[in-house]
Amino acid sequence: MKKIPLWGKIIIGMVLGVILGILGVQLGFSGFVTDWVKPWGTIFIRLLKLLAVPLVFVSLVKGVASLSDTSKLSRMGIKTLGVYILTTMAAVTVGLLVVNIIAPGDTFPESRRAELMQKYTENLKVNQEQAAAQQELGPMQYVVDIVPDNIISASSDNTKMLQIIFFALLFGVAMVTLKSPVTHVVEQFFDGLNDIILKIVEIVMKIAPLGVFALLSGLVVDFSGDIKLFSALGLYVVTVIVGLVFIIIINYGSIVLFFTKMPLKRYYKGIMPIQLVAFSTSSSAATLPVTKEECEKSLGLSPEVTSFVLPVGVTINMDGTACYQGVAAVFIAQVFGLDLTFTQQVTIVLTATLASIGTPGIPGAAIVMLIMVLTSVGIPVEGLALILGIDRPLDMLRTVVNVSGDCAVATLVNHGEVVRNAKMQTE
Repeated sequence: MKKIPLWGKIIIGMVLGVILGILGVQLGFSGFVTDWVKPWGTIFIRLLKLLAVPLVFVSLVKGVASLSDTSKLSRMGIKTLGVYILTTMAAVTVGLLVVNIIAPGDTFPESRRAELMQKYTENLKVNQEQAAAQQELGPMQYVVDIVPDNIISASSDNTKMLQIIFFALLFGVAMVTLKSPVTHVVEQFFDGLNDIILKIVEIVMKIAPLGVFALLSGLVVDFSGDIKLFSALGLYVVTVIVGLVFIIIINYGSIVLFFTKMPLKRYYKGIMPIQLVAFSTSSSAATLPVTKEECEKSLGLSPEVTSFVLPVGVTINMDGTACYQGVAAVFIAQVFGLDLTFTQQVTIVLTATLASIGTPGIPGAAIVMLIMVLTSVGIPVEGLALILGIDRPLDMLRTVVNVSGDCAVATLVNHGEVVRNAKMQTE
């Protein structure tokens, strides 16, 4: 009998989880699912998050230290950042095009608007306070936040990934600059540490189907009372999904097809396990261990590239989030009968790009950043109450796009390094 691949096991876990959740709701044992099954999903997410910080730090230090000089780091860094920013702007543009064509807000019933505004007012207040606190810090706060004042404190918080990346790059550059017998010992230490962490990832992935099963069954039970909400927001959900699917197939497909030599079939098959874990966890940071492992094993990317491109992508590459913010902003404007000018929509592109870069790779963080996008063009932030209830499933889909983009950019950068190395050898 042919061995079932990881992605196949995860799909089986997802299907069984949904079935158990539905049965729990219909047969009256949803409490059992919540109390005894869902916690295993929480444990799975915690295991992945446990690995995120050490994996980012160790892999980045190892990747930078393996470079022959800092010029290679700067070349790879500029290319990575440039492509990430371009794909994010393209994602917002796709979201705006789709929502303007479908116009889901024009069909939203007035009765449901009042009901949802009342239902989610309290949740909205919390998000508004967080966004206001973020805006009061000033435009340079993103830059300030990159530099940690305490690396131990930063390492204890998965939302401080940029600070960990900064320190890891600084540490790695110092090792490359020194290149003494003493640092060689440190390099060997990080080599061993990296192998140990990857082995832990391998062990954790063995329970991925169980974790996904538990997460999906719990999610179905949690949303059992909100079926009417799904139908009321149906066209909005469809609009977001159309935009996200377009990005995965057209945007990323074009990158892989035209700028690398990797067959599209291999790319999409290789990232499937990553997408499934991302969908279940709603966290690109928690999915990072899986992303790195599958990119190297299934896509054949260099550890040197994945160690740099993927951790950076977890922090600044949020194409799914950017597309969603564009759709959500225009949708809310349509519901309130506001006609956005071309200038306002360009402002949304720029603001959503910057906001998505500053969005932590954790569940629900996009809502706080969306408030900043809405206020930038004068859209009432109270409209967020209309979409808060449906955000969790869409967050899962956004994360799938985010990790898919990380893999596409890593594939592009890897191809560029392979071509450059081959050219240098022939000269």
